[in-house]
Amino acid sequence: MDLWSSKGLPFLFIIDFLAEKIEFYSQKQIVEKGILVNFEHLKTYPPRKNIHKTMDWETFPEQIEAYSKGFNVIQNHLKKGNSYLVNYTQKTEIKTNLNLEEIFYSSYAKYKILYPERWVCFSPETFIKIRDSEISAFPMKGTIEASIKNAKNLLVENPKEKAEHYTVVDLLRNDLSRVARKVRVKKFQNIDLIKTSQKNLYAMSSEITGTLRSNYRGKIGSTLREMLPAGSILGAPKEKTLEIVKEAEEEPRGFYTGVAGWYDGKNLDSCVLIRFLEKERNKIFFRSGGGITHQSLLKDEYEEMKNKIYVPIAGEH
Repeated sequence: MDLWSSKGLPFLFIIDFLAEKIEFYSQKQIVEKGILVNFEHLKTYPPRKNIHKTMDWETFPEQIEAYSKGFNVIQNHLKKGNSYLVNYTQKTEIKTNLNLEEIFYSSYAKYKILYPERWVCFSPETFIKIRDSEISAFPMKGTIEASIKNAKNLLVENPKEKAEHYTVVDLLRNDLSRVARKVRVKKFQNIDLIKTSQKNLYAMSSEITGTLRSNYRGKIGSTLREMLPAGSILGAPKEKTLEIVKEAEEEPRGFYTGVAGWYDGKNLDSCVLIRFLEKERNKIFFRSGGGITHQSLLKDEYEEMKNKIYVPIAGEH
């Protein structure tokens, strides 16, 4: 990736959570592989297909007793001071009348990507952007149902959500400092509305910017290596929290909570692979989760995990 970016060659990259599987493709190779992408500066498919179906959607989340096993593992580590924030995720079986490609065409998101017959992602969260010598990160942490009275203020003022967001912003600020100078928080606690076929949510995000250090300019691979895994879907401190995540979660995340992005030969735009559906042995599973702190309550976190099981429908945005 450093070689291609240093030569100004455009490419799409897809990196799994642990940065063990790294794939990148030229625009021609994207088409040959059948990967469908809808990013702001890259669209690799014909005009939108009309899906003449009303989506059926049934979820089968694990019971709270099973969820609590990993939750308790995390709480024990938090009480020992081994971490301040741990992002805990689960997989939920889904039954729907749409296949992955139909879900791709039916959904709306800032970033959409379909890996044929394997997974589809409709992510609202930017990871990093690079424009000329400026690098920016956009951590998203904290959600609430929009239908709740005074929801925006409740989200911003909730002690647990506030602590979670502060921690992630501080973590991303430190991560950016590894590759950039003059790092600052440009926007703090923005509230965005996410409309879905199931329910509407408010999500909280911030923007952090810096000037890319000269030794990282034109080196997309090296820059990403310093920044991964994405702090918003891991926690802090990174190294120990990664050990806790592996202990608490029953199986590897794979490409879920990894990153994908498009380098156009000069600038970079990338996303965190959240809001993620994957196909396994003719079944479809949704991956979702949330940040756990010492203030977290089991029932609340379990409900948040379930609340995030949705498809944002294009016509409803």
